[in-house]
Amino acid sequence: MFEKQTYENLLTNSLARVSSSLDKREGSMVMNGVAPSMAELAQLYIALDFILTAMSIHTMPREFLIKRAKERNMPPEEASAAVFRAEFNTDVPIGTRFSCEDLNFVVVEKMNDIADSISYKLECETPGTAANGYIGRLIPIDYINGLTYAELVELITPGDDEEDTEVLRQRLLDSYQSQAFGGNRADYIEKVTAIKGVGAVKVYPVWNGDISPSSLIPSETVRAWYEGIITTLDEDTAKWLSAVFTAADNKLLTVGGTVKLVVMASGNTVPSDAFISEIQTVVDPEQNAGEGLGLAPMGHVVNVCGVISESVDITLNLTYAEGWDFSSAQSYIEKVIEDYFAELATEWAKSTHLVVRISQIESRILAACSTIITDISGTKINGIESNLALSADSIPVRGEIDG
Repeated sequence: MFEKQTYENLLTNSLARVSSSLDKREGSMVMNGVAPSMAELAQLYIALDFILTAMSIHTMPREFLIKRAKERNMPPEEASAAVFRAEFNTDVPIGTRFSCEDLNFVVVEKMNDIADSISYKLECETPGTAANGYIGRLIPIDYINGLTYAELVELITPGDDEEDTEVLRQRLLDSYQSQAFGGNRADYIEKVTAIKGVGAVKVYPVWNGDISPSSLIPSETVRAWYEGIITTLDEDTAKWLSAVFTAADNKLLTVGGTVKLVVMASGNTVPSDAFISEIQTVVDPEQNAGEGLGLAPMGHVVNVCGVISESVDITLNLTYAEGWDFSSAQSYIEKVIEDYFAELATEWAKSTHLVVRISQIESRILAACSTIITDISGTKINGIESNLALSADSIPVRGEIDG
C-alpha cells in the first residue's frame, strides 16, 4: 500500500510544494531543511506497512502469529523427544545415559522383560524428529558393571519438531472455520494431533453405521439358544455373553457414538502398536470404553488404529546418459521416489485417498536426474501401466525399483 512512499518520492513531492523562486538544489537551505524530515517520514511509512502486514493472519510473521494463536488458546506445539524400547543383559539404573551415533539417550522407565532380555524405556535428550530413525547399539556414557549388551530396538513414541510456522498459521485459520466442541470432528482432530508423536489423524464418526440397529435385537431363536448355553459356559464367557445379550434384549445396543480414529505418526510414518495403545488409553481407555475417562466425551466408544503402509513396486524404462546405468543411478532414483511418497503422505489426512501417479514419478526423476537420465517411458506401478489409488487409510512406501 505504501510502496511508492519512498524517501526520494517524498522529498520530490515536498520540494514541489516550495516556490520555484527559492533555491531548492542539493545543499541549499530548503533542501537541508526538508530532507531529514522526509527520511524520518519514509521510515514511518515502512513501519506502517509492516504493521498492516503483521495485522493479518495470512501475512503476519511467526512472532505475531504466536501471540494471535495464544488469544485462541492455541500455542505452537513444542518439540518433543522420541521414546524407545531398549534391551539390556542386566538391570540399569533410571537416569543412566547412553549414546547411539551422534545422539544421547537417558533411561526413564523399566518395562516388562521380554524373553531373556531386560527392557527399558529410553528418551532421546535431543527433542525433535532427528532420532526417529535410530536403531542399533548403545554405548554407555558412564561405566555400568556387568553390562555386555545394550541395544536400541524399537521406536515407541516418535519425536516431534516444533510446529512449523505455516502449519500453525493453517491451524489458526481452520479454527475460525470449524469450532472444536463436545467431541465433534474438529474437536477430535485438535486434541489427538496435540498428543506428542501424532502427525495426522482421520476421524470416522459412526464408523459402524452400516449395521442395522434392529439386527442387534435377539430373536426368539437366539433367546432359546442363549438360555440353553449360558449355564454351560465358564464364568468369564458367561458374564460377557450375559452382558451383551441383556443389552441387546433391552435395545441398549446402538450404532451411534462409535468413532474410529486412524493415526499417522510424526514424520509421516506408521505408528507402532505400543504407540497406538498409548493413544487409545489417552483418548478412550478400553477398560472404560465410552465412560468419558479419556479425551473422548461420555458415550463415544473410540477405536484407534494406525495408518497402513502400502508397498509400491515401480518398473522404469530408462535411457541413461553416457557412463551411467541402473546400478549407479539407483540411489538417486530411489531418493526421488521416497521424497515423492513423503510429500504424498503429508496430504493423507486431507484426502479421501492418495493416488500414486506415473506422470509425477517420471517428471520428478527427469527433473532431479537430468544429468543421469535422458528419457523415461513405459513406467509401471505394481506391474500395471496405470496410476495406483491407495485405500483411504494407506500411505505409500517404496518397494522394489527396477530400471
